[in-house]
Amino acid sequence: MRRLPVYLLLDTSGSMTGEPIEAVKNGVQMMMHSLRQNPQAIETAYVSIITFDSDAKQVVPLTDLASFQMVDIKAQGVTALGSALSLLADKLQTEITKTTLEQKGDWKPMTFIMTDGIPTDDWQSGLKKLKSVNKGLIVGCAAGSGADDAVLRQITESVVRLDNADSESISKFFQWVTASISTSSTKVEESGKEVTGLDQLPPPPSELVIVA
Repeated sequence: MRRLPVYLLLDTSGSMTGEPIEAVKNGVQMMMHSLRQNPQAIETAYVSIITFDSDAKQVVPLTDLASFQMVDIKAQGVTALGSALSLLADKLQTEITKTTLEQKGDWKPMTFIMTDGIPTDDWQSGLKKLKSVNKGLIVGCAAGSGADDAVLRQITESVVRLDNADSESISKFFQWVTASISTSSTKVEESGKEVTGLDQLPPPPSELVIVA
């Protein structure tokens, strides 16, 4: 069975303390609950969570929806986005089944990066490593006034912006991510076609502005 790998790269730096980090945790729970109701998604979607603050950690490896269990995440430290991109590159190499002559591999991965700040490490070297592996669709989300969408635009052509990093806006972002995963899993199941850009995803809610 071909899987649709979904990676969430979530900023857990100190500026996410309080309402934003709680909203992220609730958003992930709501997303999983909703995806489990979707027959196509439960067949194909596998989700992994990578957090980044002073370092990047994969807190949930690539897991099917039925077995997925969210771990508690805390906001602390700075914004090691480069480490997160580098770790993502490693996981894309080790966790995703590649297509060979004998078998069809997994579908191209979808990655959603959400950050409320500016990277504090060498994000360019992380990006360089990521570009060397097959990376599928990457969507960047700049959350709140402190986020720099210029950095995200260098990582991916698909960037959205939340003007506020409050619980309502973050909740809307996760609802849109959920709809995007559902759309993609339905598409690959029914037509064998992969989603390659924002224009093939559901239109984002009004809180989410398309930057690029």
